[in-house]
Amino acid sequence: MSFANLPFLGFGVGLRGQYASQFTHGRPEGIDWVEAITEIYLPWEDGTWVKPIEFLEKVRSHLPIALHGVSLSIGSSDPLDKNYLVRWKQLIDRIQPAWISDHLCWTGHSAHNVHDLLPLPYTKEALRLLVERVSHIQDFLGRRMLIENVSSYVEFDHGDYSEWEFLAELTKKSGCGLLLDVNNVYVSSVNHDFDPWEYLSAIPKDAVGQIHLAGHRNKGTYCIDTHDEAVCDEVWKLYERVAGWLGPVTTMIERDDRFPEWAELKAEVDKARQLATGIHGITRPQEITATL
Repeated sequence: MSFANLPFLGFGVGLRGQYASQFTHGRPEGIDWVEAITEIYLPWEDGTWVKPIEFLEKVRSHLPIALHGVSLSIGSSDPLDKNYLVRWKQLIDRIQPAWISDHLCWTGHSAHNVHDLLPLPYTKEALRLLVERVSHIQDFLGRRMLIENVSSYVEFDHGDYSEWEFLAELTKKSGCGLLLDVNNVYVSSVNHDFDPWEYLSAIPKDAVGQIHLAGHRNKGTYCIDTHDEAVCDEVWKLYERVAGWLGPVTTMIERDDRFPEWAELKAEVDKARQLATGIHGITRPQEITATL
């Protein structure tokens, strides 16, 4: 199954508590779907459901939902957290998301979570580990998943692949797809001095299932991926180019701090829609006909 054949859900936002009131009475105007953070809604270890699940189910009754994780730590050499996988599967079975995703990173060691998305060495050894872990997760869940590229600030001394080559090999050998974060590509391109289009144009087209757009802090000689600013002009230009190259791909605005008024956030969703539909003449999102 090509990820390019996923239903085009349209343009959406991250489901954040600051905007909960927008989603309690039906589908907000101009919002086609939402992405929810997996960890907020996981049941407790004893199987008891947390109260936010009721809100998520209410939203799910009138909007498609994708589940996006932040603590899978798939790039760690620690054993996979079996309890986490069991709870994740329970949430998936209950919500029936359009698809699921997490990050190409590690988040800690020996059960200590540093609450950051740390980059991997892009080596043959790391690739073998990732393929094994992704394949195990997908088999356990009975679903294919999307892996998101993260922004980075340091590089390892040794690597057998560029980041984009590593991602291409990972999708080919594990069968996972890509959640392409255009902002993260831009941030890393500034920090590591490479051409962002060299990265983006090397991504396998049929592996991309979703796009993230977000803001960052530009410090002059480097950028910090903060998700607390509006999408900048450079990222919009990259997105327009990516949209023209890939065709219709489900897209969302990701905001995690310094939350603007709803109208300001929605204006960014509208801009993404205008850029993509201006290229392809998209009129409306597709109905969900398949899940990963």
